[in-house]
Amino acid sequence: MLNNILGYTRPKFAPLLLVLIFGFNAANAQTVVSSQQQSTAETSVRASTATTGEDDLRCAGFIQYAPSPNSLEIVGGEQEQEQRIYSEGDNVFINAGARQGIRVGQEFAVVRPRGQFTTKLTRKKGWLGVYTQEVGRLRVIEVKDQVSVALVTGLCETILLGDLLRAATPPQSIKQSTERAAVELDRFTDENGKQRGRIVLARDGREMLSRNQIVYIDLGQEDQIKPGDYLTIYRPAGTGNITRFRDEEVTPAANSGFQSDRFRGGKFSNKVQRVKRPNQTGVFGPTVTTPDVKRRRPPVPRKIVGELVILRTETRTATAVITRVAQEVHTGDLVELQ
Repeated sequence: MLNNILGYTRPKFAPLLLVLIFGFNAANAQTVVSSQQQSTAETSVRASTATTGEDDLRCAGFIQYAPSPNSLEIVGGEQEQEQRIYSEGDNVFINAGARQGIRVGQEFAVVRPRGQFTTKLTRKKGWLGVYTQEVGRLRVIEVKDQVSVALVTGLCETILLGDLLRAATPPQSIKQSTERAAVELDRFTDENGKQRGRIVLARDGREMLSRNQIVYIDLGQEDQIKPGDYLTIYRPAGTGNITRFRDEEVTPAANSGFQSDRFRGGKFSNKVQRVKRPNQTGVFGPTVTTPDVKRRRPPVPRKIVGELVILRTETRTATAVITRVAQEVHTGDLVELQ
């Protein structure tokens, strides 16, 4: 009534306006929270890519020169009538029990030898060892006389009957220091004369690699390589591409056919040959070509493509993880101890 006397009428859309304002503020608040959560998530992702996770290290694999005989294997599973592959949380049977000294709580790594490894990428003669995958981990939960029940506690890939067991060891924890990670990779460092080898294999058969991926090199204990050593990954200048590239001029040489019909100033064009002797008459003398320049140049810096750190060593090989890259890394790239 008072509003009518004063000549003021409350708009009918006022409640709607309040709802819109409240909704807008709530949306803004939600956007801010969402942005903060996204920022936190991105920070976590960046932090996680700075080092290799423990699961990756447990699944690294190795090339062992002379594996010891191993008869301890997975021979069955609780649900073997329904499944042939086993994953985390499954119960499996191993062919050893109290009689063989197995104890409840004992942990094993599940491994899968793939065969003797030879490669033309190495200068070492003979085979480098048996390439062995690490496919999971398990813990003994019950022991019988000649068989034991074990729970699969970790997985790299699905476990199969016949996979072998070896004593579980804690993975080598390699954490790059903040100072080292902050320093830009020196892409023109010279050779230092220390041990040199090559990346002969990568996990899962990859050929193009990046940071945090597992590789195997043909340097090991016989080369005085030890866990924690850093090596530079490099290629000699002008070599190492996976795909073929013809080493020739970008455009074919030409000295006519491009001038105008009216204002030609001579027989030269942007695609004319480059002459070796500038004062020579004509354009048909010795020319400059890219291959010729490369043949007569002094030694130029090698191409630094990354850095890796050793996780574990065997007699003739080592397992490593790539820590820094300047570009993609290839199997076959050279490595040098820093």
